[in-house]
Amino acid sequence: MQTIQNQFSWCDVEPEIKQLLLLASENWQNTGLAEKYIREALSRAGNNLDVLVGAYRFFFYKHQPAVALSIAQQVLQLITTQENLPVDWSQLKPILVTRKQEPNIRLYLNAYAATGLVLAQLGKIEQAKLVSERVKEIDDNREFCATTVFEVITREPDEED
Repeated sequence: MQTIQNQFSWCDVEPEIKQLLLLASENWQNTGLAEKYIREALSRAGNNLDVLVGAYRFFFYKHQPAVALSIAQQVLQLITTQENLPVDWSQLKPILVTRKQEPNIRLYLNAYAATGLVLAQLGKIEQAKLVSERVKEIDDNREFCATTVFEVITREPDEED
């Protein structure tokens, strides 16, 4: 049997937090209980990127887009601070293009693309278009799914698949 440390070797957090994440995973079908474990992990882990990313994905898949969006925005803000990224898109875009293979920048792009998808789910189509178009400009290999989101939300209603 794998130890908790080995099961979440990619996640750099205390064993107690890894245990909470494992419990959330094991209780996936019981959304209330799984959410309790995720929220506890969030409160104990502070601004740990691994936990934040896992949490926004959890809430996305549990159909809680407003919570997923809030946590994804935390990820963006944390990486912006850690990497000293500019807020202005015209300054940020060239940095993202140049550094898009770096782990934190990839996390940033994933979280940013996720915000575009969640904004679309929330009916904030113009914001979703802006975000997905920005990521699409950087994502020449369609790794972050922003191109697909952009195509779906900009498709004319009478267009066929």
